[in-house]
Amino acid sequence: MSAGTGTPYVFGRHEPASHVLIHVSDPHFLAGGARLGGRYDVEESFARTLEAIRTVHPHPTAIVVTGDLADLGEPDAYRRLRAAVEPVAEALRAPVIWVAGNHDERPALREGLLDLTPTEEPVTGVWNVDGLRLIALDTSVPGWHHGDLDDGQLAWLAEVLAEPAPHGTLLAMHHPPIPSHLPLFDILELRHQDELADIVRGSDVRGILAGHLHYSSHGLFAGVPVSVASATCYTMNVARPSAEVNGMDAAQAFQIVHVYPDTITHTVVPVTEAPTGDYFSEAWLERMAKLSPEGRLEAFSRKPGR
Repeated sequence: MSAGTGTPYVFGRHEPASHVLIHVSDPHFLAGGARLGGRYDVEESFARTLEAIRTVHPHPTAIVVTGDLADLGEPDAYRRLRAAVEPVAEALRAPVIWVAGNHDERPALREGLLDLTPTEEPVTGVWNVDGLRLIALDTSVPGWHHGDLDDGQLAWLAEVLAEPAPHGTLLAMHHPPIPSHLPLFDILELRHQDELADIVRGSDVRGILAGHLHYSSHGLFAGVPVSVASATCYTMNVARPSAEVNGMDAAQAFQIVHVYPDTITHTVVPVTEAPTGDYFSEAWLERMAKLSPEGRLEAFSRKPGR
């Protein structure tokens, strides 16, 4: 599909995706637009992220933000984040799914982003978008940084999943139910994973979207693919030895998620300014579309001189 016009081009065996999601994580906003740790300009990097989201797809199914929306849970941080995201979401005609993270405070999040009563109740929700079901779970634990799911949320999830959705279900949560190769993250991992696995296994859950790690990662949980989006505020420099990994102001990214009948793809979209070639274009796609499949193979697949 052309990102600029939304015109579908089908040159291979796969039809266009039925749903396209934007998966963003860990903006860590602060009140007054303060820099995170006095170093990271999280609002500037998030603004660049939003600009990239505007260009990567004309009308995504939803924008999913998997937690640590605010770094200290300050009410003004949520107001600033909402003011940044909502105009973009409205322009793209995409609902925003806010997921609570360990840095968030439930009362301020509920009031500032969801216009709900400010309580300590978990921030959960269900969205049915053109047959695809999105479920937000709240793995935050008030007063702590590790993740957990209590009996109430697990029972609620099992009840929701009892009836399959036409295009299946995606879960969105902050703490990923997969291991990290960084020893410090083991301390802050998700608890009660076995109980969650019992509910997910055999259900219509097709994928799990998560954050928390500040680097992109993928794995399987109860036979279901898990995709962890990197952060927009800062990322972890995993090129260093695991015990010495620390944050860096580079490699910020989000993911674009394409849902097909038989698979789901997660593409990392870097948020960076870099010289880009101009070989492919809308005009190039139009030229290919005018050719037969054999003509396209001849024009684009055959190696010169062979």
